[in-house]
Amino acid sequence: MNAMFGEVTAERRIAAAPLSHVSIELGHLYMEDFEAGPDRLRRMFRRVAPWAGAVRSTWEEQVPGRRARVSTCFLIDDYFSRFSSPAELVPMVLEAAAESDLTIDYLARESACAEPAGLVEDRLVDDPPPGANGSRPPVKETGWLCNGMRSPQAGAVQAMGRAQRWAPPAQNAKRGHSIFVDVELWDETGSHRTWSCPFLAAVWQLLRLGLLRDGGRLPLRPALRPQAWPTDWDALSPIIQLGDQAPPFTAYTTMSVLSPRFLPVELAVRTILSQVAVDAEVLGQVAGRSEGEGIRLEEELVDRISYVFV
Repeated sequence: MNAMFGEVTAERRIAAAPLSHVSIELGHLYMEDFEAGPDRLRRMFRRVAPWAGAVRSTWEEQVPGRRARVSTCFLIDDYFSRFSSPAELVPMVLEAAAESDLTIDYLARESACAEPAGLVEDRLVDDPPPGANGSRPPVKETGWLCNGMRSPQAGAVQAMGRAQRWAPPAQNAKRGHSIFVDVELWDETGSHRTWSCPFLAAVWQLLRLGLLRDGGRLPLRPALRPQAWPTDWDALSPIIQLGDQAPPFTAYTTMSVLSPRFLPVELAVRTILSQVAVDAEVLGQVAGRSEGEGIRLEEELVDRISYVFV
């Protein structure tokens, strides 16, 4: 028998993601938005348009020749609820955006974020509080992630033992006072797992930043726009590139223009992302390319993500 051995690291190939300077999320669409009719979409895009224009102008001022690569995207929830159909819904969204002079470069299904969710779960790193004794189960067992120490739970007290007193939760990296966050990442019924909205939104941010890899490959690549929109969501690719000349979907930074109702979700997203260990080679790859363009990226992942809540 002939056997060959080699270093795994020497054989790894990390695919490079094409990168815009910024990915602007123009909004989410959930069932209640659809049920409210096209007027709600039109009002939403009218509020979003000035902010999207401001972000574009800011990047154009930073990039020589005003050649900033700015891509836009829009997310539709087909994970928690299936409503309407791509054939009915997509033209309505595109028409409402066009009325506010907005171009959507990429249309994404929220279920697309469920496909690579396991990749993010594998990269979760527990952030134990000072003095932790290992009694708290790891996040991969409980499906709950927090940014500090939870309040102790009073349990059965042994004879002659001292009852445990209540104590407040405490944030690990607090500034003065704690802002404690405890996030449910998933729940399970039998063998079926349902990912939570904050966890899928964290995956969404990592996809847009081009920081996820599956065996060195990009887990999802945008597909070109179909000739006709299907009547079934499952017949639609996870991410659709709507224009032939659209800048790259993935970007150095992201900006999301959202309703204030997403504030709690995005706080949870930032808590999750602060405990995700992104592949060091991928981070180095992105850092090298940004330095080559004279762009300084923030060291902390969450600092590459920004929001406008309107």
